[in-house]
Amino acid sequence: MQPEPIHDLAHLAHMEMLTPNPDESLKFFVDVMGMTETARKGDSVYLRGWDDYEHHTLKLTASKTSGMNHMAFRARSPQALECRVAALKGSGYDIGWTDGDLGHGPAFLFHDPDGHKVEIYYETEWYKAPPELRPALKNQAIRFPARGVNVRRLDHLNCLAVDIQANRIFFRNIWAAASPSKS
Repeated sequence: MQPEPIHDLAHLAHMEMLTPNPDESLKFFVDVMGMTETARKGDSVYLRGWDDYEHHTLKLTASKTSGMNHMAFRARSPQALECRVAALKGSGYDIGWTDGDLGHGPAFLFHDPDGHKVEIYYETEWYKAPPELRPALKNQAIRFPARGVNVRRLDHLNCLAVDIQANRIFFRNIWAAASPSKS
């Protein structure tokens, strides 16, 4: 019997991509994809789609190689975050807490069976557009950029899996498992 689905995740929040060509990658995501830069910190540039409500959707980080450094999910509530952390702690997939990053608070870091790093957090920084980017409509976070393909937001990603069954079991039994308090 399948366990009852747990709805502790609000959405896919952001991902960090590594790039050996940071200037070219930034140009692509801004000019072609239509994303807007929100901040820079160290070797990273933070970008957002025009309809995101959080600080950023994409973190581009200069690196010797390309790839995904991590993906992040936002929990629905502090209690939902605690529930997911309880299900992950001691699973062999947990890495531990981080202080967070630009745009969000403390995050719990773990990996899936293929080694993809994943973080989950709740506290977030709501995006506030500077005066020149403020929208005319109150239900939008930023003025429509009318540049490139105008990425609206990050709503999915695809990850390759070496062991599909191990990942299915992980996401069913560990990631979606109810914490002992819900049993």
